[in-house]
Amino acid sequence: MRQFPIIRFDAAMTLTKRHYQRLWFPEPGTGGAIPSRAEHGMTKAEFDAAMPNEFWRDVVDRVGAEMPDTLLLAEAFWLMEGYFVRTLGMHRVYNSAFMNMLRDEENANYRSVIKNTLEFDPQILKRYVNFMNNPDERTAVDQFGKGDKYFGVCTLMVTLPGLPMFGHGQIEGFAERYGMEFRRASWDETPDRWLIERHEREIFPLLHRRRLFAEVRDFLLYDFFTPEGHVNEDVFAYSNRDGSERALVLYHNRYARTAGWIRTSAAYAVKAGSEKTLRQRSLGEGLGLTRSPAHFCIFRDHFSGLEYIRSSLELFERGLYVELGGFQCQVFLDFREVSSERDRPWAEVAAELAGRGTPSLDEALLEIQLRPVVGPFRELVNASLFQSLFEARGRTRAALPPLRRAEPADPLSEPVASAGRGDGGSRAGERVELPDGVGALLGDIGHKLQRLLEAVKLQAGASRDGTAVAAEVERELAVILRQPDGAPGGDDATGLGTLLGWLFTHALGKVSGEGQPEGLGREWLRAWRWNRVLVETLRELGLEAGEAARRVEMIEALVAHGRAFRCAALEEGGAGRALESWLADDQVQRVVRANEYEGSWWFHRESWESWLEWLVAVAEIECAADPSLEPRLRDLHLGACRDLAARMIEAAAESGYRLDRLVARVTA
Repeated sequence: MRQFPIIRFDAAMTLTKRHYQRLWFPEPGTGGAIPSRAEHGMTKAEFDAAMPNEFWRDVVDRVGAEMPDTLLLAEAFWLMEGYFVRTLGMHRVYNSAFMNMLRDEENANYRSVIKNTLEFDPQILKRYVNFMNNPDERTAVDQFGKGDKYFGVCTLMVTLPGLPMFGHGQIEGFAERYGMEFRRASWDETPDRWLIERHEREIFPLLHRRRLFAEVRDFLLYDFFTPEGHVNEDVFAYSNRDGSERALVLYHNRYARTAGWIRTSAAYAVKAGSEKTLRQRSLGEGLGLTRSPAHFCIFRDHFSGLEYIRSSLELFERGLYVELGGFQCQVFLDFREVSSERDRPWAEVAAELAGRGTPSLDEALLEIQLRPVVGPFRELVNASLFQSLFEARGRTRAALPPLRRAEPADPLSEPVASAGRGDGGSRAGERVELPDGVGALLGDIGHKLQRLLEAVKLQAGASRDGTAVAAEVERELAVILRQPDGAPGGDDATGLGTLLGWLFTHALGKVSGEGQPEGLGREWLRAWRWNRVLVETLRELGLEAGEAARRVEMIEALVAHGRAFRCAALEEGGAGRALESWLADDQVQRVVRANEYEGSWWFHRESWESWLEWLVAVAEIECAADPSLEPRLRDLHLGACRDLAARMIEAAAESGYRLDRLVARVTA
């Protein structure tokens, strides 16, 4: 025995003392199992005097004295597990009650087993080896199936204190019973890949966190009370802790629906010397929470991945309300406690979710924090308004002559301070009426734009007046509405939507008064989740999700680089500096679909040309709407932008669409 760290006692439930007397020294008058031994019969008192202790008790005591580091594992079926660990002191015992009672859905009985153990000595729970099959029993899939019941009981097995034990072929889903006498399998079975993958997804991650479940110091079992005030014995609910880590497990071992509350734990023994008292704890205490109305508890469901938030005070006073379907299991992990404050309104998050789960509570909090700027932005950027502007663009084109290349656009008002002549020009001071409904639409947009600018100022802590920014955007919108057919932005709602997405974002950074408003504008697009609103809008206009996301990437890149493109077109060496700036920007790289292949970096021809076409498009709008540019300078700026784009397209073709060659040609 000294050669092994673990010793397993096979069929230990056949208690040596009792069966030794029954077979070899039967009590007088019993007849005995072996007739020839009747003459050697002994009374119970005589036998007890000759063999006062159970053999296994003597073994445990002697091993404890002579080999204290040896672990003794007993096979003790027939629901004798408690006797072996309580009375005989075995270190570990196979817990057949776990398999049999949960399989047969004797849930009240098995909950009583746990409760009785907790009231006697919680440490005993650590000694149970829980299993769902063994070589002497039918296989796990034969007893529990392969569905939710199997995985629910398996979850209990790996999250209860003690030692979980998987049977041969259990994970693979083998149905053949593999007895100890088998030398090889008789059936040609193939591992069930679906079953294995579900184990990998649901069970194995829990096994990696066994430290959280293995101990009993903070293990608590809860009663599940229905709204009618009855305890549903079919629900197993318990919590455990390991330092700052916490877990809460709930499993409904019945094919039915149920709902109710868990609040107070079952009684458990606390020993102080020779004294033993029974105590109970609330769920809030069991999870180590703060009893305060300002604190909230956040946790994640292992199976769904959803996060939940509850008031810590409510978990103390009312507990946790849960709804469970048939054989449904929930394992709540990653508990953390937060305090609701003015700049982090967790109480508002909890009120809005009203018990529902969400993929990310941090995102839910951020959504509430950003509402002051997301709401006004959504009023401007939405499919309904964009569709109205698309229709207004058609009516405006039909009613008014298009702007000439050198003609400035006036701010939007009704009537518009620009005139139409047969040659497309304008006379200063001549006033024309806008088509029906367009003026009212533009007036509404002006009000919404002012609200957005005020919201941006508050969110960014800026003090600069947004009047000039609003006027700039209104002038640019006037240009867009009067552009001729075939102008940038296309003649469909999605093309115009892309242009409007740029229009309502590119100038907003100027209200900060800082030196790089374009970079700030793009930062707000991301940080304030405006890009998500843009994707949603473009999808509602008809783009599929991937294309809508690519258009928004284009919008963000235009916001960041549109103004710099105009400057680069007018500066000596500006092409090289512009290209260097683009290639240093991950987003522009995605826009032009830069990719590595066989050690070289390449880019996509159509995407490159589209990028330059959009840069020229926004340059034309900005130039046409810039009141500081006289016609000659406006033509000069636009010509320089178109020339730079043409040179970039030509250089790309000459480079064979390889980035290093493109850089060499542009910077030469």
